[in-house]
Amino acid sequence: MKLSRIAAAVTTAALAPVVLIASPAFAAGEEAAASTRPTAPTAPDQAAADHGDKDQAEQDRKTILGIIADPMASAYMKEAGNKAIADGPAAMRKFIETDQHSIRLDDYRVLITRLLNGAGPGLKEGINKLFKTDKQTLEQLRHFYDVTQHELRDDDNKVAISRLVGTGGTEVKEAAKKALQGTPADRIAFLATGQYLAQASDDRVELARIDEGWDGPILTEAISKLLGGSPTPAELRRFLEVTQYALRDEDNRVAIAKIIDGGGPELVKAGRAALKGTAADRVEFLKTGQHEARAKDKKTQQENGKDKGQQGQQGQNNSGTGAGTGTGSGSGTGNTAVTPQGGSGSPLAATGAGDAGLIAGGAGTALVAGAGILLAARMRRAAAAR
Repeated sequence: MKLSRIAAAVTTAALAPVVLIASPAFAAGEEAAASTRPTAPTAPDQAAADHGDKDQAEQDRKTILGIIADPMASAYMKEAGNKAIADGPAAMRKFIETDQHSIRLDDYRVLITRLLNGAGPGLKEGINKLFKTDKQTLEQLRHFYDVTQHELRDDDNKVAISRLVGTGGTEVKEAAKKALQGTPADRIAFLATGQYLAQASDDRVELARIDEGWDGPILTEAISKLLGGSPTPAELRRFLEVTQYALRDEDNRVAIAKIIDGGGPELVKAGRAALKGTAADRVEFLKTGQHEARAKDKKTQQENGKDKGQQGQQGQNNSGTGAGTGTGSGSGTGNTAVTPQGGSGSPLAATGAGDAGLIAGGAGTALVAGAGILLAARMRRAAAAR
């Protein structure tokens, strides 16, 4: 045996235990290193991952379909949801996690703003207070829409019903008081329908009262026809608020035409003016105008009668004569008779004669007396001369 072979055999025998001991440690190190590196997926692992993604996408799709099927979902919400489904899993996940919430905020703001239409003062004030800032949360908006608005509406309804208690008829007052003592739903029902049914009962009573106190045939006939049928609350209300006044005016026209028929000039003039005027003019004529016109006609008639009497008296005075035949005795014949009462200066008696007759008679008497005195003087002078 050669020396080199012996050395190799010794070396191999010495190293064999070391190699055997080190081999497990090496193997363990290889396994640890292998475990720290990502392993390439096998075909079954890839299939499981794809199946999980498909399940999530399908779940997201169903979630979005449920969101846009909600009656509260707006057109914009539906449009955005359908677009996310069409765009794929990533878009659907984004819609569910973020987009839907921002859209809901805008939708609630729009819904609450629409409540202003027909809102009472309390609800309007609440909405304005809510929107003083732009920092409302979705929870705040949802609570206002679902809860607060109904509380504010009920407060407004209570105020409206209380007013009807103060102004309505008997039936309306009783029904309103009952609603105030009931639930919010009772108040809503009263304002929606109850008040009109109660008003209809009061309107029937009012129409019967009008019929009893009105003399015109047109309005009376219309009321009887209405109450004899089956009028709705709206028809009764319209008759009282509109129709009755048109029918009253027709009756007033007929009444005025009868009044001025054969009346005096002032009454006819005033009546015709009323017929050409407004309904209020006709009411005023029947209330006061006709009486004022009658008074004017009566006054004119009295004045005309007085003037005619004076003219007749004057005619009689002018129809007499002042001429007569006088005698030395001072007596006269005709419409005037004047008799002197000696020289006592007493007034003269006259029948139907004026002052001119008295003056003429007095002058004639004076001339006769003067002639007698002159004749007596001449006779005395003649006797003395003898």
